[in-house]
Amino acid sequence: MSLGLGVVQLDITIVNTALSSIGTSLGGSVAELQWVVTAYTVTFAAFILTAGALGDRLGAKRIFIAGFAIFTLASLACALAPSATFLIAARAVQGLGAAILVPNSLTLLNHAYADPKARGRAVGIWAAGAAVALTAGPFVGGVLITLVGWRWIFLVNLPIGAAGLWLAWRYAEETPRLAQREIDLPGQLAAITALGALAGALIEGGALGWSHPLVIGGFAAAAVAGLLFVWREARAPQPMLPLSLFGHRLFALSALVGLLFNIAFYGLIFVLSLYFQEVNAWSPFATGLAFVPMMAMVLPANLVTASVSERLGAPQTIALASAITAAGCVALLPMAPGMSYWAIGAQLVVFGGGLGLLVPSLTSTLLGSVEKSRSGIAAGVLNATRQTGSVLGVALFGSLVGGDNAFIAGAHASLVISAAVLLAGAVAIWHGRAKAGR
Repeated sequence: MSLGLGVVQLDITIVNTALSSIGTSLGGSVAELQWVVTAYTVTFAAFILTAGALGDRLGAKRIFIAGFAIFTLASLACALAPSATFLIAARAVQGLGAAILVPNSLTLLNHAYADPKARGRAVGIWAAGAAVALTAGPFVGGVLITLVGWRWIFLVNLPIGAAGLWLAWRYAEETPRLAQREIDLPGQLAAITALGALAGALIEGGALGWSHPLVIGGFAAAAVAGLLFVWREARAPQPMLPLSLFGHRLFALSALVGLLFNIAFYGLIFVLSLYFQEVNAWSPFATGLAFVPMMAMVLPANLVTASVSERLGAPQTIALASAITAAGCVALLPMAPGMSYWAIGAQLVVFGGGLGLLVPSLTSTLLGSVEKSRSGIAAGVLNATRQTGSVLGVALFGSLVGGDNAFIAGAHASLVISAAVLLAGAVAIWHGRAKAGR
């Protein structure tokens, strides 16, 4: 299960390291590079709820294996991409595979551990495996790009996918099927329309201008589709997103923090990747090395999260992780062209520590707030909100640094926004913890 999450996380860090090389090879502006990242996260976020429901209906093991197959084949298509448009389309299919992998890996894990403490520690190990992939991604990506080219960052997924398929088939135990679980196709269509239109408007706003008719139309389409999605989910017999789940305060707050944290974290990863390569003219290998200390901090933080949560309480741990990461954003505000890595390396380590501390406690808390029969949809909601945050962060921050303003001005604005949303998440879950059991 950890390998399924790991291959998904590996692609995030590797692709960010390769952005400059992809742009040089296939051509493309900052907006097109945003789409290379965002096409993946849009389909990831939009389909993850349906993927969780499919696991509940047909068996999580069967769907998990299908997800690994889709992800692996899409990786091959990415490696063979002849143009930026083809690569963006293949990345969208890869995101579909990721959407299937993540919630069903959690469902299988949740069914394997009944005791909350045991489940919390298992989730910590599950996340730690992904932390290894996050840590290795920048370094491995930099080495591959330098030695054999950017296409190999996708080819490396092929042996991982083959191993994952065999291990899942051999060792995972199938979960009970809920034959009555239906797939909400109108809700799915509204979700992907809303998220795709919003991402497109944010990305193209930086390139075309925020008053351009296409940008305004994109925001309008996103608003209409979003309202239709909520209307549908409130009335569907079996909605893809049961709004009743948000009646549980702890569930709602966990989903909110997941959204806000990913806006900041993954939006800044995109900005920093361009800063290292486009502003400071670093090689992909040097860029990969720059991210290694940050990603290396995720693993030890993952491993201590269960102990910290048992001592402080899960909501307090989540708030602490958000506040620590916000402090890192503020400390990074002096960033300027040509700045020494030693002046920003400590802040990046803080980012990694915040992510490592947050994910296991957030995941275990949210899964523990619902009955096991709804674990698939609950896992889907958490990951959908987190990936929606990634979409918004990359789209918005990419527009800020790729628009008419200077890159550094846009980067500073991104850091301020990140600190604000992280602190908002920390305050929300801290003040809501007293009523979390309701």
